[in-house]
Amino acid sequence: QVQLVESGGGSVQPGGSLRLSCSVSEDIGGIYLLGWYRQSPGKEREVVAEADTYGWTDYGAFVKGRFTISRDDTKDSVYLSMNNLDVADTAVYYCRAKPSRLGGSIYWGLGTQVTVSS
Repeated sequence: QVQLVESGGGSVQPGGSLRLSCSVSEDIGGIYLLGWYRQSPGKEREVVAEADTYGWTDYGAFVKGRFTISRDDTKDSVYLSMNNLDVADTAVYYCRAKPSRLGGSIYWGLGTQVTVSS
């Protein structure tokens, strides 16, 4: 069972920056896909960014170059650096792990709140 613990959320003004961290309970070198998702009230959970073990990354269309996902195998962590935050980015951000490329279990953290307001 993979355990994920997010941190780094908080309140910022529009245009501000935050860096989210996700600490993983296992060697992430063996986890195929790590990602960040978000969910705001009344909306479905959506993908923010994903990164696999081969260096591939992908982002939601709304990111528009503002966010960067990174994996640090030495710290068994995945990060999401967010710049130029907008009110629309307000949501609970969740870390997700998919250890196997083909099928298998998916694991989620409990989430961290990001609030962007003036």
